[in-house]
Amino acid sequence: MDAEFRSHFFLSADGLNLHALTLGDDDGRAPIVCLPGLSRPARDFMVLALYLHRTGARRIISLDYRGRGGSDWDPDWKHYSLPVEHADLLHVLDEIGVARAVFVGLSRGGLHGVTLGATQPDRVAGLVLNDVGPQLEASGLAHIKDYIGRLPLLRNLEEAVAHYKKVMGPRFPAVPDEDWRFYASSSLNHAPERMRLSYDPQLARTMESFDPSVPLPDLWPAFEAIQAPILALRGENSDLLTEEAHRQMAVRNPRCKLHTVKGQGHAPLLLDTPTLSCIGAFIDEIGA
Repeated sequence: MDAEFRSHFFLSADGLNLHALTLGDDDGRAPIVCLPGLSRPARDFMVLALYLHRTGARRIISLDYRGRGGSDWDPDWKHYSLPVEHADLLHVLDEIGVARAVFVGLSRGGLHGVTLGATQPDRVAGLVLNDVGPQLEASGLAHIKDYIGRLPLLRNLEEAVAHYKKVMGPRFPAVPDEDWRFYASSSLNHAPERMRLSYDPQLARTMESFDPSVPLPDLWPAFEAIQAPILALRGENSDLLTEEAHRQMAVRNPRCKLHTVKGQGHAPLLLDTPTLSCIGAFIDEIGA
């Protein structure tokens, strides 16, 4: 799988190396740009990228935010913020020469996609939101705060698979063993002595000030302003995006289509055939 992907590095405005994976070449159509979740790496999208490339042959670009995957860790953890990441995203898009794209955003990546759609509509040909929307549940964010930056001693991939199946399995009963193996391998880096997080543990400090009793920002105006077609995915067992909020997304923006990923929580792994097929069909409808 890895041999079909190419790694690229871009220098951020403050001197960090930012990493991206690409698959395929420019065919004249808007490429697909994949934006990971808070602590997730670009390689999360490899299965989706291969599926889309084989069925549609568009160029696919998957980004690592600073401090994640193949990108440099920032010496100042306060730079692990949405505004800094968004500036990095725009910089990399300009460096690659992407003026317009279909964006696939997983959780935090979807927030970047909503911001782009509302503030720079010419850049967004289409938007896939994976288990994220304009109304999020504080309980889901509290759950993320509980686990980010923490990892027990895992000596090999088999122990990692068992760990993720234990802690995530109740919300993801539909995930087969081979998908758990991919998820565990994508989540961690393999070192001789143990498995290690694929992101800077200091990222957890960005959640320290989160207070579930404080109302979250209202993102409905930004979402309603998006003019591009939208596909909103929701994990059936998600604790971040409720079923009602998901339904309201199609009510409040008529360009939004909905898809529920059965037997998965936050956030769907984008490995199951029905979801891959749904995303592929949505992108095919967008055309050039």
